[in-house]
Amino acid sequence: MAKALQTEFEFSLPGGYVDDSGTLHKNGKMRLSTAADEILPMKDSRVQQNPAYLSVILLSRVITQLGNLQDINTGTVENLFTPDFNYLQDLYNRINTTGSDAASASCPKCGHTFETEVNQPGEV
Repeated sequence: MAKALQTEFEFSLPGGYVDDSGTLHKNGKMRLSTAADEILPMKDSRVQQNPAYLSVILLSRVITQLGNLQDINTGTVENLFTPDFNYLQDLYNRINTTGSDAASASCPKCGHTFETEVNQPGEV
């Protein structure tokens, strides 16, 4: 029997997003991206002026939940701390490249390849 495609992945930010009221939001969900998620932002003037802004728009489109925030938008992503932004970019790349939030690793002695969870600094 075929395994169901996982389209949404839970995450926990290494630091967390602090909203305007001072509430810390660490846990969230990210979905797999679609072709439209990757294509439509290319028409955005912010991306045309600064190609690095593509990551901000992509993340704002695929993060489906962050704490109890009602709306995740480019402003939310812009205000993430750098380690959290980098963590989400890495997660985005892993799930959209491999379909998994695990990373591939190899044993240095025997060469056996396996998947492992990726722990961020401070995570156990």
